[in-house]
Amino acid sequence: MEIIAYIGALVIGITLGFLGGGGSILAVPIFVYLLGISPVTATAYSLFVVGGTSTVGAIRNYMKGMLDVKTGIVFAIPALSTVYLTRKFLIPAIPDELFSIGDFMLTKDIAIMVFFAIIMLLASYSMIRNKKEEREEEREEEREIKYNYPLIMLEGIVVGVLTGIVGAGGGFLIIPALVLFAKLPMKKAVGTSLMIIALKSLIGFIGDIENIAIDWIFLLSFTGISIIGILIGIYLSKFVSNKLLKKIFGWFILLMAIYILFKEIVF
Repeated sequence: MEIIAYIGALVIGITLGFLGGGGSILAVPIFVYLLGISPVTATAYSLFVVGGTSTVGAIRNYMKGMLDVKTGIVFAIPALSTVYLTRKFLIPAIPDELFSIGDFMLTKDIAIMVFFAIIMLLASYSMIRNKKEEREEEREEEREIKYNYPLIMLEGIVVGVLTGIVGAGGGFLIIPALVLFAKLPMKKAVGTSLMIIALKSLIGFIGDIENIAIDWIFLLSFTGISIIGILIGIYLSKFVSNKLLKKIFGWFILLMAIYILFKEIVF
């Protein structure tokens, strides 16, 4: 299982390099189901892995001119505070046992995984059926960036809360927001998404340091493999259709979301 998990770390990085998001959708199930780590700790680990890996990816995209720093900062500011506050105060405040119906007890761990599965369903829909984003990907010309500040800030707050609860970077929400609200070309939206994910995830992880015992040797080694993966993903993205990869990955996370729901609720 550990070998498979480390292979999964490589896949996490490759996914981030290809899509500009989606890494945590793989990270949390790997930590929970393959390594037996509790969901709360798994979401914290996911924040660190995805944050560290995305940092390297953002630097690479910046060097290639595929990152808009100004847009990233405008989007990230409202998200940074919400993700930190969520991890620091909201998650510890959730009781271990929420409620019971008959013999079924809804615990904090089950609730986090079910909520995560719901987010995965939304992500799969976004990746499988997003005609607007596909049209933007086909347009190569640079356009003047126009900011819709209220919508960008609202999206940043929503993504920040989601990031804090499920340990997800939120790339599947960030990229459509950058394309629709900030009018970024698709390729630059992917690079800018990595910058935002890195900032939000690492700040969210800081909120966990006092609440969770962290195995730094494992976490750093896992992150190191994921970083190798993102470098591979960025390189291979030049030869593979991003649109096709989005659809394939969308179907994959749809199946994984269904599996998590059945495992946590039915079995």
